[in-house]
Amino acid sequence: MELKGKNYLSRKLSSYRPRVQMRYDYYAMKKYDYSNGITIPAQIRDNYRSVLGWATKAVDSLADRLIFREFANDNFNVNEIFQYNNPDIFFDSAILSALIGSCCFIYISEGEDGLPRLQVIESSNATGVLDPITNLLTEGYAVLKRDDNGNAILEAYFTPDETIYYQKGSEPFSIPNPTGIPLLVPVIHRPDADRPFGRSRITRSGIGYQKLAQRTIERAEITAEFYSFPQKYVLGTSQDAEPMDKWKATVSSLLTFSKDDDGDKPTVGQFTTANMTPFVEQLKMAAAGFAGETGLTLDDLGFVSDNPSSVEAIRASHENLRLAGKAAQRSLGSGLLNVAYVSVCLRDEFRYLRKQFSQTIVKWEPLFEADANTLTLIGDGAIKLNQAIPGYITAEVIRDLTGIKGANKDGA
Repeated sequence: MELKGKNYLSRKLSSYRPRVQMRYDYYAMKKYDYSNGITIPAQIRDNYRSVLGWATKAVDSLADRLIFREFANDNFNVNEIFQYNNPDIFFDSAILSALIGSCCFIYISEGEDGLPRLQVIESSNATGVLDPITNLLTEGYAVLKRDDNGNAILEAYFTPDETIYYQKGSEPFSIPNPTGIPLLVPVIHRPDADRPFGRSRITRSGIGYQKLAQRTIERAEITAEFYSFPQKYVLGTSQDAEPMDKWKATVSSLLTFSKDDDGDKPTVGQFTTANMTPFVEQLKMAAAGFAGETGLTLDDLGFVSDNPSSVEAIRASHENLRLAGKAAQRSLGSGLLNVAYVSVCLRDEFRYLRKQFSQTIVKWEPLFEADANTLTLIGDGAIKLNQAIPGYITAEVIRDLTGIKGANKDGA
């Protein structure tokens, strides 16, 4: 099979990198809306730039529920490799990066004590050519280190037989790869035939709703300035009267006007202030659209209802989020299993067949923690099912449903 080469993959990464960085900016709440309006001057808008964390909420609300448990049917002692690589941080980082950038990459290298070392690389710093059957790379490229200006100073090109490193200012050097698979493995969130490298939780539609909300908040803030100090007017003042200080007239609680020589007095009035209700309604409209796009609720976005919902209603309102979580578990689990497969090949320096890992299963904790009512329902259901079909519901099934690990037969 002919490889496309490092230069091709480097250009490919450069073309995709800005879009990934944009989504990271939205997640970090560093993205402002610089589009020009038709009513507010640019110099005024610059003083009222709004920031929203809706994109962050869309990612975190799902990432916080995707909790990796273990590899079941672990015939190759895979769990030991991940325990060696600080699993709490590793899995959280990999899942979060995949949800933001649509995928992430795991760089696998030899550790000092014989166990593989796993490093998460975000999709703004790595790419490759994907095998559509296995979702492994046929060749890969990653920027392992950048300087303060974002320029690459250490790059790596991954092939089935070797990994070539390019250090800025030094000659390239290579390290043999005994696995027959590039040591850069993608973990992809919800891939399909059109988008093999997956889809981000920060969608274009969600970005559009957030930008609408940001503009609405900016308009509301500027309007609130005039709302706080309503515009006043004075009619019938004498032409010989001294001009009134505008700021003093705005903030003073008491203004005095004397009659002129003819005994006439000026008329003082105040213009009707703008109503803030339309801004609140427009913001709620944007929130409803964003919530529908991401499987969240208006309560999640800060619009707390006056009548608190019941536990059942809250669970039902997050049904779309639960379905999104199930889909993410399937796609991310496939990538993590590929990481385990390549890691075992590197540890044992043996080219295992991918089908030898077909019995290994990725286990996740339940997306929603079981409350007392859920535990009661599951318990009653388990008793009835086991009465009808003895041994149908096991302790492992109960743990998958509730996330609670029971005691072993010896009481441990």
